[in-house]
Amino acid sequence: MNLSTEEIKICLLKHNIKPSYHRVEILKHILSEKNHPSVDKIYNELVKEMPTLSKTTVYNTLNLFSGVNIVRIITIDENEARYDGNVSDHGHFKCEKCGSIYDFEIRNLDLETDDLSSFKINEKNVYYKGICPKCLDNKNSKIQEDLI
Repeated sequence: MNLSTEEIKICLLKHNIKPSYHRVEILKHILSEKNHPSVDKIYNELVKEMPTLSKTTVYNTLNLFSGVNIVRIITIDENEARYDGNVSDHGHFKCEKCGSIYDFEIRNLDLETDDLSSFKINEKNVYYKGICPKCLDNKNSKIQEDLI
């Protein structure tokens, strides 16, 4: 999803967030990035254009955004947080070879259970792990090359 700078500023203001240059650029990057970037990836990409950007600013901004549901934190692996600009209900698949994360639609996200009837559910996540088609094709190509 690509929003203009002006649309991003309006979005931030709707959530009572001051649309500073850094915040606008961080959100713009997340919305344009389809592979759910990590803090390091966001920082490394943006610091080239914004030398005054700090990793702390990226962390704080992402925490601010996730607190008002502008971005979603994805923690498929314990030691790695990724960020998703798509906050609608959907699932994530992480390739165990290349590390790419793909969105997928879930037809029935109710995921109802009576075991949690007295709980307040704030978030539901569906994560799959495996090998993506690109890595499977590379693996099959490598096997075929070895046979020749």
